Amino acid sequence: MKYIRTPKPKRERSHIPFRLNLLFFFVFLLLAALVAQLAYLQIMNGAKFRADVDSTDQATVTGSVPRGQIYDSEGRLLVANSANNAIVYTKSVGVSAQTMRDTADELSKYVTISLDGMRKRDYADYYLADKTASDAVLKKLSAEMQATTDTSKQYQAQLSYVTKHLPDYSDREKDAAAIYKKMNGATQLTTVYIKDQNVSEQEVAEVGEHLTKMPGISLGTDWERSYPNGKSMLSIIGTVSSEKTGLPAETLNEYLANGYARNDRVGTSYLEKEYESILKGAKSRTKVEIGRDNSIVSSTTDFQGQQGANLNLTIDSAYQKMVDDDVTKVFNQAKSAGETGVSDGAYAVAMNPKTGAILAISGLHQNVKTHEVTNDSLGVLNRAFAMGSIAKPAMVLGALQDGVITVNNNTLGDSAIYLPNTPVKKSDYGIGKFSSLTATKALEVSSNTYMMHLAMLEGHADYVANSHLYMNKDIFTKMRGYFNQFGLGQKTGIDLPGEIAGLEGAEYTDGRFNVGSALDLSYGNLDTYTLIQAIQYVSTIANNGYRMKPYIVKSVSQTLSDGSSGPIINTTTPTVLSKIKNNQDQINLVKQGMWQVVHGTSGYATGTALQSLNPGVAGKTGTAQTFTRTDPENSNSTQVEAITQSFIGYAPASDPQVAIAIVVPNVSKMSSWAYDIAKLMFQDYYKLYKVPTQKNYSVHQKTANG
Repeated sequence: MKYIRTPKPKRERSHIPFRLNLLFFFVFLLLAALVAQLAYLQIMNGAKFRADVDSTDQATVTGSVPRGQIYDSEGRLLVANSANNAIVYTKSVGVSAQTMRDTADELSKYVTISLDGMRKRDYADYYLADKTASDAVLKKLSAEMQATTDTSKQYQAQLSYVTKHLPDYSDREKDAAAIYKKMNGATQLTTVYIKDQNVSEQEVAEVGEHLTKMPGISLGTDWERSYPNGKSMLSIIGTVSSEKTGLPAETLNEYLANGYARNDRVGTSYLEKEYESILKGAKSRTKVEIGRDNSIVSSTTDFQGQQGANLNLTIDSAYQKMVDDDVTKVFNQAKSAGETGVSDGAYAVAMNPKTGAILAISGLHQNVKTHEVTNDSLGVLNRAFAMGSIAKPAMVLGALQDGVITVNNNTLGDSAIYLPNTPVKKSDYGIGKFSSLTATKALEVSSNTYMMHLAMLEGHADYVANSHLYMNKDIFTKMRGYFNQFGLGQKTGIDLPGEIAGLEGAEYTDGRFNVGSALDLSYGNLDTYTLIQAIQYVSTIANNGYRMKPYIVKSVSQTLSDGSSGPIINTTTPTVLSKIKNNQDQINLVKQGMWQVVHGTSGYATGTALQSLNPGVAGKTGTAQTFTRTDPENSNSTQVEAITQSFIGYAPASDPQVAIAIVVPNVSKMSSWAYDIAKLMFQDYYKLYKVPTQKNYSVHQKTANG
């Protein structure tokens, strides 16, 4: 039997071993690259990278410096800095609550601090800073609260629980809680004062001995304002915030943007605020090394800091005290006479009319409800009053500019003004005393009617007594434009914050043009002005037409290393804001009228109380009829009629060295309180600065003024 061999099926070649080999090859290459990289890191650059891991970060910590000091015009120290021992804390990066609590507990063994402002929340924060206590409280919360990933919500729940179950802390623990609050409130790498008041020598010694146990704690120095010559000028100088109050809330973001810390001291009012950038100085800078555990490893002072520059004022504190005493003395006399029941107080200012330098600035404000009297020197620039006839020299000069009168032709009839359904408009001396007046005589006797006739001429009036009075509608704008040339009705630009411009009386009532109010404006009984405007105004007349910018800071000087005042680095240059549009003959005419106010022969001359002063003075008195309320804060309280007294003047009249302005608002009678203050101020100035008397000064003045 023959067998037939069946051929075996042909096998296909498999590609799997090839693919595996290729994969293994790539894995080998990757491993080789990794080994090479590890060799590079560990063998070639291992030392370098180990050094980088062990290295520290750097940061800069700033520290406060004393503020600049303030001196009067004679170099007397008005505002200084008192150094106090202080215990300070610099917060590290990422420092834990437990570490801060441990430090607070240790520090509380050696110091006691004020507990003012401590709340239950603060004690709860201190309690939860202990991690063991915090964990225990967490276990008492609901399972949902324990499991939440919202740590803020969880902490609020812990606080709520602890606040209700606070332990009875000992006095030392309360101190520790207060210390912890200050430490916890600091931002990273900022320095805060733990205690900066009444730090005893014993506290300094004990803290110094244990500094190594209290990371971040160190001994330092704090500064606070002191007043070697008393606080009489505090209402001009202003105040500085404390470390506790820090930056004012209303300007917080602005200060932070300029590199301030939240607890920095800053000027909060008046000169301290206005010159903050000069007084603050330059903070010290310390470079700190921060280790891997975020602790401060070392520190190096790069810059010791620079105390703020000093302000040297134009005010002579000796004359300032005299003026303060003069204002207080006369106002107390007015009170004793029973004339200040609704009076706002009394205000006075003196200025060098040639430069604008303020020589003294004084004010008293009376609360008409309680009759409490407080210092209010800045009322000179932030309170406005209707001051009456002191506006008349400006009215005459405006009329001379307008051309309705001239130096050689200025005689006008002195008839009263009769408007329909309106009380007669006349001068205080009554109707018919003078048939006509010149400009100088009108100033001497303080004629209201003369000024009203000037307004009517400027307004091209159509007037029939008891029938009508029409004037051009631009009369208010025209008169105020003249007044503005002297500074009346606009800010003077004095280097103090808070100045106001005053208020303008209404030109229309219910759509009707107030022509009678235009007449009132002409003699100062409508618009309100500040006393700083009044002193700028009278100085403009005294110096023959230059409106000077008032200023209080004469110069800025460096502070030497011993804290004393050093070289001058900036001096205020007197600034002419504008020149009035009157020629010298016109100015002389008005100056002669102001001379006659004091030295005139008429029985109606209003300033003769100052006639005995030698050298002679020129001036202008003012009275304004005003209405005020027995409670200014209650519009329903009783309204009463009062009188505001004012005075402007300059001396010596032949060559002015000092100009003064005074207002005593809302007294109950026609009296001489403003003139009494003026006389004392001139006398004090003559005495302090030894101004020589003049022989035949009245003739000399008349000749000088034409």
